[in-house]
Amino acid sequence: MTSKIEWPTLGLIITTYVLWALVLWLTPTALGIVILGILIAFQSSLQHEALHGHPTQNKHVNAALVFVSLIVLIPYTRFRDTHLAHHNDADLTDPYDDPETNFLDPAVWAKLPAAARLILRVNNTLLGRLILGPAIGTISFFRSEIAQFSPRIAIQWAAHFAAVAIVVAAVWISPHTWWQYAIAVYIGTSLLKLRTFLEHQAADRISARSAIVERGGGLGFLFLFNNLHVVHHMHPKVPWYALPALYQSNKAHYQRRNGGYVFGSYWQILKTYAWRAKDPVPHPLRPRR
Repeated sequence: MTSKIEWPTLGLIITTYVLWALVLWLTPTALGIVILGILIAFQSSLQHEALHGHPTQNKHVNAALVFVSLIVLIPYTRFRDTHLAHHNDADLTDPYDDPETNFLDPAVWAKLPAAARLILRVNNTLLGRLILGPAIGTISFFRSEIAQFSPRIAIQWAAHFAAVAIVVAAVWISPHTWWQYAIAVYIGTSLLKLRTFLEHQAADRISARSAIVERGGGLGFLFLFNNLHVVHHMHPKVPWYALPALYQSNKAHYQRRNGGYVFGSYWQILKTYAWRAKDPVPHPLRPRR
């Protein structure tokens, strides 16, 4: 095994923690809350890199580099395990087997109260996802954790509590209040919901389930170019900074692979889906049999 280190990723991990500490202590303002939210979302993107084997070839080193989760509510190891399960592309969007799906079994959907169905319909619009999505997603995650609770998961949560004590202590002694940091976490989670809003669609062909957003702009960098999502799913071991060139080198191939599930930019997505649902909540193709 070589000792190759991906320095751009390692540099961003260190820079993110340093900037987070500086903003936490030096800018107890509305602007500081927004910047913290952006940094929290960016660290989640870096955690995503780490779980896929970056910036080193040692998974334990990678985990140690991002183990202190600025988002507080989700342990890195639980994110790692559920996300790697999500990368079983044959199960993408499945209401039961994809841990990151927003689809429900039609039979479950039919039994929900009218109020719950209304909330979930709103959550399937982009503005609904940005406003309600962090709360709905967090509640769903906790419910899933409780349902599958095991000694392994208990150990993962215990380790997370120990690590996140660093974040708790830092906020405690900083000029920021708890409610300010809570808002920052919500902003960070909302930004991540923008990325995941259309990453996947229900499609019979597996390769057609993952999206491409061609011009990610600043958001593309915030998401470490996961706007080119079909490229990431096809090449999950490729580091973030190599994804744009890989896509550009064979753009037509990737667009054929994903069946033309392509968007020009996040601005286009906002204009199209701000008030309109991209998908139904009940899965249109894969009800439970």
